[in-house]
Amino acid sequence: MPGVTQQAVGYPSLFLLVLLGALVPVIPTGVLVSSTSVVALHHNLLNLLLVFVTAALAAFLGDVGLYWLGQRGMRSKNGSRWLDALRDRAPADRLAQAQRGLENRRVPVLVLSRLVPGGRVPVMLACLMARMPLRVFVRGNAPACLAWAVTYQLVGILGGSLFPEPWQGVLAAVVLTLLISGGPPVWRRLRGDRRKDAAAAGDGAGAASGTEEGRARA
Repeated sequence: MPGVTQQAVGYPSLFLLVLLGALVPVIPTGVLVSSTSVVALHHNLLNLLLVFVTAALAAFLGDVGLYWLGQRGMRSKNGSRWLDALRDRAPADRLAQAQRGLENRRVPVLVLSRLVPGGRVPVMLACLMARMPLRVFVRGNAPACLAWAVTYQLVGILGGSLFPEPWQGVLAAVVLTLLISGGPPVWRRLRGDRRKDAAAAGDGAGAASGTEEGRARA
């Protein structure tokens, strides 16, 4: 009976949290899927399948709902808070990259947007700006959500298989997920800071060179 009760509460909770995480991109949905997969791993394969179906379906419905709300904002003269939220979370360089990718490879770009940390919102905004019909977005987003659910479930299975106790596996899965999702943005930020420093150093060297040339001519 306790196992049945946990399932009755756990799967609806997972569904709602992943759905909300798709609509409001601040909830760490990858962590939810990987940690839930660890717990399911210690029960049976059917539970793993249920976690996969629940997470993929919730992510799909959340993405479709957010895209529909974004379309309404694009058609409205005053926009919408959902569209504004997407624009605020889509850096200009990532948006431009997404727009270039959508020109020739729509489905692969949508799939990668779900797997690359921070890639979903810029690609979704690029689709909205390109006036992609909802049915076309749905066809590309379905395999993207399936691939996303499989990826984070595998992270959970890996973490759960390393330790005998479920809580240890959950902790390992959380750490792995945070490294996967947080590592690339940190690396991009560090690389951007290095480029800025290099550019500033180049400008300083150019200014110094110009000053020396001016003194030589004088």
